[in-house]
Amino acid sequence: MSIRIFITGGTFDKEYNELDGQLFFKETHLNEILKLGRCNIDVEITTLMMLDSLEMKDEHREKILVSCKNSLEKKIIITHGTDTMTTTAKLLAENISDKTIVLTGAMIPYKFGSSDGLFNLGSALAFAQSLPAGVFIAMNGRYYNWDNCKKNKETGFFEEL
Repeated sequence: MSIRIFITGGTFDKEYNELDGQLFFKETHLNEILKLGRCNIDVEITTLMMLDSLEMKDEHREKILVSCKNSLEKKIIITHGTDTMTTTAKLLAENISDKTIVLTGAMIPYKFGSSDGLFNLGSALAFAQSLPAGVFIAMNGRYYNWDNCKKNKETGFFEEL
């Protein structure tokens, strides 16, 4: 059983420019993270885009939807920015019912060295293997049904509604 991982960007993959203090995208860190975690799961990785989720538009979400629909794998993980993760999850849940799709992300970039992304990705891998068909969000060691969570912008954690 292979798991498809779609990369869309988000804080997970941001880099830090030490000269001007800006965050930017270069390339995904996912292969490095999986190697660091000694991942022993068959995964297929596809980079769809490298965007901050606040910049994501309908056409980007449509690309994610089509990619999930066309995926041969029934278990899918999507790395995604946390600010609009639930918006993308809603579109997927309204259009796909026969696959297990887990969206995950990070509040702190991987390159900062103290990212929650490693933990969130590991959790997403476990949840994708064990949850039934449906759309879920995996953050902070928990999974949530797509329509029963939100990002608390004051605490930096996801929580149930």
